[in-house]
Amino acid sequence: MTLRPLGIDPGLCFIGGQWGSVDGKDTIPLRNPSDGSTLCAIARGGAADVDRAVSAAEGALSGDWGRMPQFERGRILQKIGTMVLKHVDELAELEALDVGKPLKQARADVIALARYMEFYAGAVDKIHGTTIPYLDGYTVYTLREPHGVTGHIIPWNYPMQIIGRSVGAALAMGNAAVLKPAEEACLTALAFAEIARRAGLPDGALNVVPGLGAEAGAALAGHPGVRHVSFTGSVGVGKLIQTAAAANVVPVTLELGGKSPQLVFEDADVDAALPFLTNAGIQNAGQTCSASSRILVHRSRYDEVLSGMAARYSALRAGPAMHDLDVGPLVSARQKEIVEGFLAKGKDLEIAAQGQVVSDAPAGGAYVAPTLFASVKPDHLLAQDEIFGPVQVVIPFETEEEAVQIANGTAFGLVASVWSRDGARQMRLAKRLRAGQVFLNNYGAGGGVELPFGGTGLSGHGREKGFEALYGFSQLKTVAALHG
Repeated sequence: MTLRPLGIDPGLCFIGGQWGSVDGKDTIPLRNPSDGSTLCAIARGGAADVDRAVSAAEGALSGDWGRMPQFERGRILQKIGTMVLKHVDELAELEALDVGKPLKQARADVIALARYMEFYAGAVDKIHGTTIPYLDGYTVYTLREPHGVTGHIIPWNYPMQIIGRSVGAALAMGNAAVLKPAEEACLTALAFAEIARRAGLPDGALNVVPGLGAEAGAALAGHPGVRHVSFTGSVGVGKLIQTAAAANVVPVTLELGGKSPQLVFEDADVDAALPFLTNAGIQNAGQTCSASSRILVHRSRYDEVLSGMAARYSALRAGPAMHDLDVGPLVSARQKEIVEGFLAKGKDLEIAAQGQVVSDAPAGGAYVAPTLFASVKPDHLLAQDEIFGPVQVVIPFETEEEAVQIANGTAFGLVASVWSRDGARQMRLAKRLRAGQVFLNNYGAGGGVELPFGGTGLSGHGREKGFEALYGFSQLKTVAALHG
């Protein structure tokens, strides 16, 4: 089966506004996680291709893109968002085939990508400097300016969403971007490049170089012409990215995942909480950095919550992406092996419930039945490590203090949620929980492109989404004029 996103040969790269071959002739097979078949072959870009892409980006900054007024940049971003929505069905199908997520989830990602472009289109001319009262005879003010060439290394779990929140914000601030998509999921990144070209984005403002992380990714992270690096992915690779960028003394935004808890107290509305408790753990087959993989429940409501979640888990069905079920396959056979390895390490635990892999799921697909573990100790490996699969653990607690200690008791700190009707408790825990986002009586707030997102500890640093992303993709300049 050969796929051509928006008519483009997936074996090409996009540099300087043109589609072309990479420096080498090698390609990377792209697998369909629903059945293990080969979808197509993508280009295996390397250091020479990254170097050409950075040069093209530098050319855009010294040319039309760099001289373009902010409102004109906004018009192009708005047009990109509009064109994304015109291709919603094609993009959703590409993402479902490429990543394995059910069609309804892939479609939501397309709409989110368009929303990012719309948000940043409207924000481009809203980033203002300030005037600073100073000594007599001086006028002092600040300017926000782009870094220059920005490097974007994105993962396979949410390609479109992360393109929107990373590349969209960088372009809005007037940077020129070089994008290295994950080798497991390139199709929608290539399609986005073609949409941007058709929308009138100047040549070189966006460049896409597919390839392996150890080759194209490493070359991009350490390239001396790149002035800011944005990376979403694993902790181990994040450390390598930061080390490579440090050699050039450039800032890095890292979003590295989490072990996010939801805390259910004795006064919680359990009926309202149950859909969030379950869905936040199994969405995209649990392959979500902000997945809620730990459910902490007050002992007085423990049996009720566990019973409700178990009923939901028992009804879950996993199958091919195009069947549009509750859960799709994991992204690859390798990821399946990783998740199955975690499940094996939980053989001493009580399984409260499991979903089902449908009987007609292809044998070559990367399927894992959604699994809910009960009465897990907070220090168990399954309650500490990021599994990145459809696996949740339920942990009982007795007091608010114990709940906070358990919630903060991992090396991560990305997202947390509190379920309680007690407003004072909500405010206390919003401050005490170590997380970049805290949700009160909800989880995720619908995704919210406007809401700053990022973590602490091993979850990384820097913020994406909203205006904070724009600040991160810019640098502040102070101007002090002595005029007497």
